[in-house]
Amino acid sequence: MTRRTLVVAGHGMAGHRLVEEMLAGDAEGRWRVVVLGEEPRAAYDRVALSSLLDGATPGDLALAGPDVLGDRRLVLRLGTTVTGVDRRARTVTCGDGTEFGYGALVLATGSRPFVPPVPGHDLPGCFVYRTVEDVAAIRAAAVPGRDAVVVGGGLLGLEAANGLRLLGMRPHVVEMAPWLMAQQIDEGGGRVLAGAIERLGVGVHCSAALHAVGAGADGRAERVELADGTVLDAALVVFAAGVRPRDELAAGLGLERGERGGFLVDEWCRTADDRIWAIGECAAVAGRCHGLAAPGFRMAETVARQLLGVPGDAFAGADASAKLKLLGVEVAGFGDAHARSQGAIEYVRDDRRAGTYAKVVLAPDGRTVLGGVLAGDTGAYPLLRALTGRRLTASPDELLSTPTATA
Repeated sequence: MTRRTLVVAGHGMAGHRLVEEMLAGDAEGRWRVVVLGEEPRAAYDRVALSSLLDGATPGDLALAGPDVLGDRRLVLRLGTTVTGVDRRARTVTCGDGTEFGYGALVLATGSRPFVPPVPGHDLPGCFVYRTVEDVAAIRAAAVPGRDAVVVGGGLLGLEAANGLRLLGMRPHVVEMAPWLMAQQIDEGGGRVLAGAIERLGVGVHCSAALHAVGAGADGRAERVELADGTVLDAALVVFAAGVRPRDELAAGLGLERGERGGFLVDEWCRTADDRIWAIGECAAVAGRCHGLAAPGFRMAETVARQLLGVPGDAFAGADASAKLKLLGVEVAGFGDAHARSQGAIEYVRDDRRAGTYAKVVLAPDGRTVLGGVLAGDTGAYPLLRALTGRRLTASPDELLSTPTATA
């Protein structure tokens, strides 16, 4: 039996899921798996980064156990950057000059944090929030009792703000959109979320554009200046304003990118080269990148089944539904949360005294659930999400009030 070599460029969460699927499904040992990871540590749960500021250790986040790392079919090289690929020779070149031949290549290079190119963005005291090392640097620079600014009011930004709060700092969140978590929830949900976290001592500044980061006498970041003239004290600045796919290899490979970046792949995660796939945040499936862990896992499973020659489904897209607890505040968005469907009907229950908000989006027939938003109380989420695309089993008010929904 001839053993083939699979090279995986990247050892993040999606890359590691691919490794697990390949090792579990290849009992005959037909594949040798070479993983080239840029970070100095094996794959870890990036979604749980904030727990490192609340007592967890990097070891608690590790995804790769001894059973995987000790597998003889696996070659794992950390601190290794892929710098080039020769499609004709089917070789991958690393930054240290090492070359690996491949029978199949999977690009799992992930993404990089987006840092707005404003004056002062690279001052000492400015950080991104992406890796274990980033979080360690933030912890070391934190000054309890001082103000800090997080640029970005999405999931990552709010997690960073909570981490700074746990370190004893007074965080402010600066968000360009009109409300927090604008991709997942609507304005009403964003209002409830903002009010609740402001009561925890977190400053919220929405519809706010970053103008500059100013330095103090010591040359370190000292303040953040907004476009409207507002100045916020900031002993520390964290950029958590989204990510961009790591697709630098595309040009040298002669592979297309999606309109907004990422290696362009089809629903099977295949590039134009039948020996090269892309998964995770760097993959633009039918032109669209997905920034969550779950879609990356499904892409990894789709590719593994192709390589192993077993039946499997194409990647059918990502479910953007999310139920989250941010700084102790429950929020959820599902389906057509923003009521963008033509003729959509919105049923809203806004209890400002209780600090809760609920919206159910219905089709024009008034009976089919299209989506919704919950903030302050997400007890109805499992029931309403299960009903998405189906007919109501009771009135929206009853669904939001039943013991089943609030259990």
